[in-house]
Amino acid sequence: MTGETDLGKLLASIQPELAEQEYVFACLGKNSSISINELAPLGIFNEKEGVTVIVLKATADALGVAYHGVFRCITLKVHSSLEAVGLTAAVSGVLTTNGISANVVAAYYHDHIFVPKAQADMALSCLLKLAVDNQ
Repeated sequence: MTGETDLGKLLASIQPELAEQEYVFACLGKNSSISINELAPLGIFNEKEGVTVIVLKATADALGVAYHGVFRCITLKVHSSLEAVGLTAAVSGVLTTNGISANVVAAYYHDHIFVPKAQADMALSCLLKLAVDNQ
């Protein structure tokens, strides 16, 4: 099944869903003694400076992993194509207009937006309005 590419259809059917969990972004240095398996990360990205992981805050705290900022995840339940054009721009644009930072992770089926914990409910409201405005 291929994902949707039509921006109008995507925006009208984003169906944002806010997860209850709190997440953090951390970087494991090249000589880190913490294993990726211990962290059970939601996401991993290898950068030249180290391995960036997205993990539950509780896990990072329990293992003593340093991080800055606590985030909640909003999943756009629409199945967007990895080749869709404009979805990330539209979502980040509406959040930017409302002073909310967005860390977007595009996965195979859905896009996931990590927003600061304190602004999560506001971000969800903005994205719900975006969908309604595009109906």
